[in-house]
Amino acid sequence: MTNSSNYDPQGLDRSRLPIPDPPFRGTIGTTYEDSVPDWPDPPSAPAGAPNVVIMMLDDVGFGQVGTFGGPVPTPALDKLAGAGLRYNRFHTTAICGPSRAALLTGRNHHNCGAGFLAEWATGFPSYTSLIPKSTATIGRTLRENGYNTAWFGKNHNTPDWLTSVVGPFDRWPTGLGFDYFFGFNAGETNSFYPALFENTRAVEPDRGPEEGYHFMTDITDRAIEWLRYGKSVNPDKPAFLYFAPGAMHAPHQVTQEWRDRFRGQFDKGWDVVRDETFQRQLALGVIPPGTVNTPRPDWVDPWDSLSEDEKRVCARFMENYAGYLAFVDQECGRLIDAVNGLPDADNTLLCFIVGDNGASSEGGPRGTVNEIMNLNGIQSDVSEILARIDDIGTPNSESHYPMGWAWAGNAPFQWVKQVASHLGGTRNPMIVTWPSRITEAGGIRSQFTHLIDIVPTILDIAGIPAPDTVDGIDQKPMDGVSIASTFDSADARPTRSRQYFEVLGNRAIYDDGWIACAQHTRPWRMDIAPGNWDADRWELYNLDEDFSESLDLADQHPAKLAELKEIFDRECVAYGVYPLDDRGSARLSVPKPAPGGADPNRTRFTYYPGTLRLPETAAPNTKNRSHAIEVTLDGTGDGILVAARGSSAGYVLYVHDGRPVYHYNYFGSERTIIESDLPLPDGPSIVRLEFVYDGGGLGKGGEATLFVNDRVGARDRIERTVPGRFGIDTFNIGRDTGSPVSPQYPMPFAFTGTIRQVDIVIAEPGVSTDEARLHAMFDAGKDY
Repeated sequence: MTNSSNYDPQGLDRSRLPIPDPPFRGTIGTTYEDSVPDWPDPPSAPAGAPNVVIMMLDDVGFGQVGTFGGPVPTPALDKLAGAGLRYNRFHTTAICGPSRAALLTGRNHHNCGAGFLAEWATGFPSYTSLIPKSTATIGRTLRENGYNTAWFGKNHNTPDWLTSVVGPFDRWPTGLGFDYFFGFNAGETNSFYPALFENTRAVEPDRGPEEGYHFMTDITDRAIEWLRYGKSVNPDKPAFLYFAPGAMHAPHQVTQEWRDRFRGQFDKGWDVVRDETFQRQLALGVIPPGTVNTPRPDWVDPWDSLSEDEKRVCARFMENYAGYLAFVDQECGRLIDAVNGLPDADNTLLCFIVGDNGASSEGGPRGTVNEIMNLNGIQSDVSEILARIDDIGTPNSESHYPMGWAWAGNAPFQWVKQVASHLGGTRNPMIVTWPSRITEAGGIRSQFTHLIDIVPTILDIAGIPAPDTVDGIDQKPMDGVSIASTFDSADARPTRSRQYFEVLGNRAIYDDGWIACAQHTRPWRMDIAPGNWDADRWELYNLDEDFSESLDLADQHPAKLAELKEIFDRECVAYGVYPLDDRGSARLSVPKPAPGGADPNRTRFTYYPGTLRLPETAAPNTKNRSHAIEVTLDGTGDGILVAARGSSAGYVLYVHDGRPVYHYNYFGSERTIIESDLPLPDGPSIVRLEFVYDGGGLGKGGEATLFVNDRVGARDRIERTVPGRFGIDTFNIGRDTGSPVSPQYPMPFAFTGTIRQVDIVIAEPGVSTDEARLHAMFDAGKDY
């Protein structure tokens, strides 16, 4: 079914969205007695348009789920695959947010502003992380054409400086065409303490982890409820459900029951697990006979070379990951069962994309109990992990497994997430069912396909054209093509012959069976920007003959390699890939736009009670500079005054037993707790925290002083501070939301007294500021 024109049986012009209101076709007389009413009908979907359910996991490699030969049993996925098709040459962009932008718009990720992640955004059109108005999402197109639309889970496509509760909301899911949103606005969230939003309103879980709360169960329950509610109200109206729970992105968190199911199963190590996976893949037919299992690279240590302590730590991380993945499979199975229970289940396209990129190596060589620390370019120490080994997977950690497991999980391919140059970063399993159309049960499809092909496929089978204009804005043409022809035959002609890939300078170009690629950066070393682009070695593979990229043919076919490099350059120009940028953690500190058009160079801020869930880039940037925080109170009380971020890293100023306390959390590994000797007096008071930064670079220490009514209550030194980002939680006045900055109080520990206001002043970075100068700057209420 191909949309060759904009003709529509209902007489609607679907090429321009929104579809105009229909004309009044009744009669208006002098009174109602000689008049004929006519209700306007809202646009409806074309007859026979199917429900569409897209399910996408996060950071799952090609060889991790049992359905594709992996070591983790996934019976729900097995059942789904047994009823439909498995795609073994499906591709992503190699990184989270860009993959999702490509999936939702049908355009290449640079072409829709998502060259990399929002936290690393820069002021170039392809790297702002702002989905442009010229690339409307599939949610918007389907909603305007008579679908119910909902987005559950991860939203990593709204820049975090726009995710405060004051908006603007035009680039939130509800502004991008979805009737309903429930989830989180970040690359990840804490499964036990998620930073949740319903539509555009911050909400809290109805219970804590000690009472059995887990985000995966919550989001599954809500998605099922939404589906059933819509079909109860109007069973004829098709639904579009985008379900992206954020699993299996770090932090890997699940209950002990699920972790214990895999105890001892990974003691054999990643070399053996990868080989066993490869053998199962061959037996299942998800890789063709003759495929080579690419050898262990030099950046993965042989399992046998690890110490006993290292093996113990690394095995525990994988047990935790496996338990989490098995639990996620169970919850996804509940949603799939609910989809199959719909009154029009047979006319429902379900597309399950197993990962938005390959398995992630961002946990580093030996894993981490605080992956935000690794993303700041700071590696974890095995002795520190060993001391906290029983925290792995619990609410007390933000765990990520070692990169050896990521390599094993991408069998039989080379490399990992972020490395867009190789299939370990970009090839993910996909399962598709559609009972009324796909009749082959358990089939395998090997056509070269990509995320950008999903939107054109949905529009094709629904009989809806890609719009020419949306809200009067001309739309960019689709970069993807429909793959609906592959539903009918394993021998269908491939619809995609060319595709470029690029993330952080890791780049490749596929063209008619050949792929040329240049690996550039290493994901576990975000502190390094290699530069020297001309030094990268380009490799060449014939994917029609070499499924796993095992035989580099660059030396045998230099002319072919040169041809592909020229094509890559043309694709970069066409889709806005340039300028290449290989900076990792350094880009975290690149200034981002201020929310609401505020002055990005502000050094003084005033907040009032009710300020909650302010994202890090919209809050005062106190990192790497001197600053002061002053809280004006009316009377005494206990609880949070100011809380910034959460368990990964951050700071909190609170009152306990009438005494102010300042707690600085350096990635959970170092905690500086400064408790005032002076209690709050009766009546009005002012609590102030002053921090004098040492200077001399990023992440240095300084001296913190706690004042009560200008009297020194306590003073202490903080030896190290967070250089780049605190993490996934937010800035709050009067309570702590998300995960707790400190384990020393119960969440949300709302302040029981009255906060009049909170004033924060920050020095400019790199400016030397002693205590007297900082104090005077604050009192003067102006810059130097």
